[in-house]
Amino acid sequence: MLSVSLGPLTLSVAHLLILGSLLLAVVIGWWVGRSSGSNPESQLFSILLVGLLVARLAFVLRYLPLFADDPWGVLDIRDGGFIVEPGALAALAFGVWILWRKPKLRKPLGIGMSVGVLVWAMGSMMLSAFEQGTRMPEVALRDASGAPVQLQDYVGKPVVINLWATWCPPCRREMPVLAEAQTANPEITFLFVNQGEGAEEIQRFLAHSKLELNNVLLDSGGRLGQRVGSMSLPTTLFYSAQGRQLGSHLGELSKASLTQALEHFDKDVQP
Repeated sequence: MLSVSLGPLTLSVAHLLILGSLLLAVVIGWWVGRSSGSNPESQLFSILLVGLLVARLAFVLRYLPLFADDPWGVLDIRDGGFIVEPGALAALAFGVWILWRKPKLRKPLGIGMSVGVLVWAMGSMMLSAFEQGTRMPEVALRDASGAPVQLQDYVGKPVVINLWATWCPPCRREMPVLAEAQTANPEITFLFVNQGEGAEEIQRFLAHSKLELNNVLLDSGGRLGQRVGSMSLPTTLFYSAQGRQLGSHLGELSKASLTQALEHFDKDVQP
């Protein structure tokens, strides 16, 4: 499962893990400090904010040339562009600094922060292990001409699968980024799997947008989204040449976040 729907709101499992870890840290910190009247809630939120800011800054600095055409994209965190390691170190350092400056909060903040970090780290490792143990689903689709296609037919090269629809604004915004990456990375197969729309509607959209996409596939029943556990669009999946899932991205991709995601292929060990 990649996402969870809460009414009209859809969140990725990774985001829910962060929020759940923070909530648990706040509750534990309050419980430990209730006898002394010390509540570390605001400090825990500040620590998380510092970690997120540093993780975003590290990402922007690493991929800075890719923001040249869209400088406002630096502020658009919807692309999911973060680098975890420096953010986690900054959050830990800031937490230690608060513990040193505020002796009264040391016990509740220290315990709350430790529990939150431990839950987040263990959850992240389990989520990563589960995701990378997932294989490409066996799903029958149709190509743009209506001919049947098996998703497994594309195993043999690294594959990027983008789940999209013409009515989805972030799908439309990220499509040129994916089209450019398709041209720049011929060694990777990009599959654009439309969810629930007809061929004529898709062709009108592509013609109007002047997009040239090599592998547009039709999934009229939205079965692939159901199989991978994401009913939110856009969703992008990354598979090794052997069909092993390397990663996923829920939401709109920027040039920088897609470049970061494609690095999964560099880390993949080929037999």
